[in-house]
Amino acid sequence: MSAFKGKPTPMVLAGVLAIGVSYLIGWPAVAALTFLSVKLHEPWIAVVGCPLTYGLSHLVFLLGMYLSGAVYSLIFLRWLTRVSMVKLLAWVKQ
Repeated sequence: MSAFKGKPTPMVLAGVLAIGVSYLIGWPAVAALTFLSVKLHEPWIAVVGCPLTYGLSHLVFLLGMYLSGAVYSLIFLRWLTRVSMVKLLAWVKQ
């Protein structure tokens, strides 16, 4: 957990921002394109736009994970393993 005590680097902040943006352009954009497609009676807007938008959101998410992910993911998984084992051992001890 010592990595979380210091100030995050600009690269980590950019990665977290990219992950947040990927959520904004994921399902909300797909829903908006679907609504627009129904409203305009143009199914091709949804047929072409939804997969492209959703694919773009995945690429942005992967960029965010690349920028901020590996070190912080490993630390988080170690912490989660420790917490899980403590709870499991407490449950077995009963």
